[in-house]
Amino acid sequence: MFNVTVLRLKDIVKYIISIFVFILLIFSISNYFSGTKENTQEVTQQIENVTNEISNHSLLSCLDATLPVVASINHNEENEKQKLSENDILKSMLETQISSIDEIQNMAEVSEGGETENTSEEEQGVELAETGGTTEVITNNPITESYNAQYGNVKIKNQTDYELTQEMLTPDITIDNKNIMIFHTHSCESYTSSELYPYTPTGNFRTTDLNFTVTRVGTELTTQLQQYGYNVIHDTSYHDYPSYNGSYTNSLKTVESLLQTNPSDIIIDLHRDAIGSRSDYAPTVRIGDEEAAQIMFVIGTNAGGLWHPNWNQNLKFAIKVQEKAEELYPGLFKPIMLTTSRYNQHTGKYANIIEVGATGNTLEQCLTSMKYLAKVMDEIMK
Repeated sequence: MFNVTVLRLKDIVKYIISIFVFILLIFSISNYFSGTKENTQEVTQQIENVTNEISNHSLLSCLDATLPVVASINHNEENEKQKLSENDILKSMLETQISSIDEIQNMAEVSEGGETENTSEEEQGVELAETGGTTEVITNNPITESYNAQYGNVKIKNQTDYELTQEMLTPDITIDNKNIMIFHTHSCESYTSSELYPYTPTGNFRTTDLNFTVTRVGTELTTQLQQYGYNVIHDTSYHDYPSYNGSYTNSLKTVESLLQTNPSDIIIDLHRDAIGSRSDYAPTVRIGDEEAAQIMFVIGTNAGGLWHPNWNQNLKFAIKVQEKAEELYPGLFKPIMLTTSRYNQHTGKYANIIEVGATGNTLEQCLTSMKYLAKVMDEIMK
């Protein structure tokens, strides 16, 4: 509607100008023939007045004075422009403030994280384990399994003098405190370098770059368990660097400190198996189309003379987990190793060592294992 009005005003302006020119022409002819000087001066003065008026005012102001409707339209248009301008300014200010608030929140989230790991990328598109597929052990040049005790399908290599009774093996435990703590006594244990995860060793299958060690495997287990809703504390401190000696003393201090503010029954010391001198030993299982490193529980006792009253509870927990694993993914676990050492497992009701893969496994195989381990743990804690 507004565009149509403008076109009509142009026609009116043309019409007025035509009349004005025509009147000037009549006056000029009249003055020419009359020869009256006074009339000529009067007409000249009128022309100058009109010229000055046009020079001092825009066409729109002239039309405003002549046509009140035009004045009203122009006035409304100016008000709308002013409103739009004010709205743009307010919008710009709000967008700036919102952007600043978002930036502050992002900075606060990073600050709150402190030394905890950045898991934003890990949590995006996390793939959880499925069940129902086929599972088979595919280890090349395997080391023969040995065990001397068994509960159902769970095999146990008992290295102590304790005679394991049926009552000692029955996993009749109830997990009330489902907080989970994960740490690494040997933080620098690494795997065979691969195309996907190449790294520079700083020792014999060891590196101080924790992105390529068993610590990275702990990060994966943490992420997986969190997807099931569990509260997980993952400590990534060095305990075997710069000195390997005293690793268990160092990790004990860490665990005792964390327990003061994060009471947990389930305490996992995540390792890589360092069995023998064979660097090519890679205990592996195929689950569906994926290759995963085999896992092994190492459970300590008080047989070595150190105080450890709850070791049987730790063993029952390992049997409970492995029993479910044999049901869902048979072969994922190797036989449980029951030892005479304590390994700091007196700190928790269900404390344990879990060894993931060996030197011949790749990091990706070990990361895959954590998906299935998390699924098994969730099944027994539902």
